[in-house]
Amino acid sequence: MKYAILDIETTGGSPKYEKITEIAVFIHDGRQITDEYSTLVNPEKLIPYHITNLTGISNEMVAKAPKFFEIARKLVEITEDCIIVGHNVAFDYGFIKNEFQQLGFDFHRKTLCTVKLARKVLPGFKSYSLGNICAQVGISINGRHRAEGDAFATVRLFELLLSASAGNDIFSAAVSPAPGKIKNINGFLKASQIDEVPAATGVYYLHDSEGNLLYIGKSKNMHQRVLSHLGNKNTRRSTELGERIGGISFEATGSELIALLWESEEIKRHKPFYNRLQKRVIYSWGLFEKTDEKGYKNLRILKIGKENQEPVSCFENLAEARKILGQMAEKYWLCQKLCGLYDTEGACFHYSIRQCGGACIGQESVKPYNERVDKLLNGFRYEHENMLIVDKGRKDGEKAVISIINGVYKGFGYIDITRSYLNMEDMLECIKPAADNRDVRQIIQQWMRRNKVEKVIRW
Repeated sequence: MKYAILDIETTGGSPKYEKITEIAVFIHDGRQITDEYSTLVNPEKLIPYHITNLTGISNEMVAKAPKFFEIARKLVEITEDCIIVGHNVAFDYGFIKNEFQQLGFDFHRKTLCTVKLARKVLPGFKSYSLGNICAQVGISINGRHRAEGDAFATVRLFELLLSASAGNDIFSAAVSPAPGKIKNINGFLKASQIDEVPAATGVYYLHDSEGNLLYIGKSKNMHQRVLSHLGNKNTRRSTELGERIGGISFEATGSELIALLWESEEIKRHKPFYNRLQKRVIYSWGLFEKTDEKGYKNLRILKIGKENQEPVSCFENLAEARKILGQMAEKYWLCQKLCGLYDTEGACFHYSIRQCGGACIGQESVKPYNERVDKLLNGFRYEHENMLIVDKGRKDGEKAVISIINGVYKGFGYIDITRSYLNMEDMLECIKPAADNRDVRQIIQQWMRRNKVEKVIRW
């Protein structure tokens, strides 16, 4: 087995819009390095100032370097019959494939990611970025954020992982599926197209053979989810979708929250045929507020659409809604009856066990009771009117940022933390504008209630 262990430097983070500025490849036979190749690459576009600060690669340095088409043949030849290995290999492989696609060439190789492999072989580390994992296992990097330095460090990490996983199948299982061996492919789709989709979190797009958009979805493992569409025979609709797929495109997001937001936005924008046919309603129950004749604020869980008002919050099902409302009612010492959780003509059950102040029978003053209701309601709104939610990025050294200003969702973006760790100005500047709507608010609120993000910055 041969491995092409490589690293690239680029003008930015998206293979769709950015270009390669440097590449280094070490060919390894499982015992030692047998060949190597490295070169600067003229990206045919300006290198941003912050990228030059990070890598040290300037516009002047690449001005006379070969363009990608001039090194393409060398890359094909040197990586022939090799498994592409990289630290977060989806990033490097995605850029290289995109460069070849622009030349009209289908570059296809199996891949192995040393980040994923290290998590399995060396569990328990706080960080698996190349710099941190190498420091923790005693590998020095001579030339951080340069292709050759990072690629050579990846070689040493690869050798360590190969040795540590000897005698089990962890190593071989980490290699992506071999081309041409994926089952349930229809007559329109090539195995190489499926193999291009990374086992990463993101949003994927399914097209027919003429390029028309059929379906948009999100997944923590896009590769496996796409395969599930091809093999899904559970319903006539799913079978038909699988048979019509002729092309796949995707965008890695890193953050699952951003994948949810992006999916929601893209479905509204493009309205794909098979998304429109979905019968399920994501948020079908709502929490509604109403003041009774005595002045007490009452809460009710009702089917969305039955009331002529916007719900305070939405839920996927009645059981989930009642459970969350019940927990918050106990937290704020609210009456079960006035929260719609206990049907009675008299006092609620909590009053009998002294966990209710008696609002249900008019014994508690309206003002302090309503103030506690307001505290509960605020728990269903954004915790702060102005906040930045920081989450996992698409690669090491990057963080995802979601912006909420004055209680309005403004969009998301990505920041390079190797250049400026959580600098407020940079985070606000990286935001790609997006529309605010009820679905977005529910996605963010529910995610924040159920899951952890890396950091929330409030002001």
